[in-house]
Amino acid sequence: MTSFSVKSSSSEPESIEHLNPVAARMMLAAFPTHVREAFERRAKEIDYPIEAVLEMAIAGFLVRVASALRNREALSFIDCQPRY
Repeated sequence: MTSFSVKSSSSEPESIEHLNPVAARMMLAAFPTHVREAFERRAKEIDYPIEAVLEMAIAGFLVRVASALRNREALSFIDCQPRY
């Protein structure tokens, strides 16, 4: 992750971390081709860097997980019963 400072309305800079572009590419390389292509297509559609699209996807997933933890009857990955 990369860290940089952003000026806020206060006198102190706020530190914000973002996914490093190299790390994002490494993550993408680990995904199946169709998943990687979907992320790349979406990044191109909205004209965002791929690392931003990955961050948004992860953040969206974490919001859903937090919601599911509050709602015990929500569908989860456990319900999918994956077989390897």
